[in-house]
Amino acid sequence: MLPLYVTSGEPAGIGPDICLSLADRIDERPIVVLADKSMLKKRAEILGQSVELIDYIGQESASSKGQLYVEHVPLAHDVVLGQLDVNHASYVLEQLRRSAEYAMTGKSVGVATAPVQKSIINEAGIHFSGHTEYYQEFAGVARVVMMLATKTLRVALATTHLALRDVADAITAERLHQVIDILIHDLNSKFKIDHPQILVCGLNPHAGEDGYLGMEEIEIINPVLESYREQGIDMSLCLPADTLFTPEHLKDADAVLAMYHDQGLPVLKSQGFGEAINITLGLPFIRTSVDHGTALSLAGTGLAKSSSLQVAVDLALDLAGH
Repeated sequence: MLPLYVTSGEPAGIGPDICLSLADRIDERPIVVLADKSMLKKRAEILGQSVELIDYIGQESASSKGQLYVEHVPLAHDVVLGQLDVNHASYVLEQLRRSAEYAMTGKSVGVATAPVQKSIINEAGIHFSGHTEYYQEFAGVARVVMMLATKTLRVALATTHLALRDVADAITAERLHQVIDILIHDLNSKFKIDHPQILVCGLNPHAGEDGYLGMEEIEIINPVLESYREQGIDMSLCLPADTLFTPEHLKDADAVLAMYHDQGLPVLKSQGFGEAINITLGLPFIRTSVDHGTALSLAGTGLAKSSSLQVAVDLALDLAGH
């Protein structure tokens, strides 16, 4: 059975800690952590955890409880807990490269990712916007869609890691068509929702209030949404974001499309932080991720919660089974 790979992410953060928690699982499919084996062993010792680290060499059966498959990715320098080091940037990117290559070449069903620190990779002189953009470039696809999900809410983003002053210019008819096509396709194919109901946030306060607070809804967004509604897609026109995220609106919705990162994600994370997951739609393979950052101050303390990684692995395995 093909494995699911898990990247351990930034070594000075909680990524290795939460990856060690995967040894408590019992799964049918092999789960393989990409990490420096010695670093992972040392982290387990710091945390007082007894985990048997097993070299992954293509085993088709899952590891047993208390065991963890590891594919060794060598660190060039020792890790100091909580301290970022530009020398670790290439190590982090090698995890991503391997995970993408294995997924693209049919050697795995996909990847679940632990958090990375974008800033330190950029400080190393390597342009890096995030996992989502990295996997998009590696796969050579024109557009991907970031979607975060809890058990009761899915929020997809029209734009991702973009300065707020640049968002309005990025909201074009072409981008919206690409994003909505991917969202509908993956809700159909990956989540098995045949006729999804999608609610759409306006860009401006009060969804532009008939043009008094901005014309993007009238000139760009709603015409695109109308084209899908004419095809029988169950999709709203632009709704004010401040009232869209209410139980009455959300009760029958399968997904919400927000125009920018901090429009939709604060609401979702306030409902389910630590239980939410990040899914990259539009890739030719499965990619899920945690909903949190590296939490440098918690590394090695035993206080890091692994619930988001556990849910990300659960969803990846579930999608792989479809």
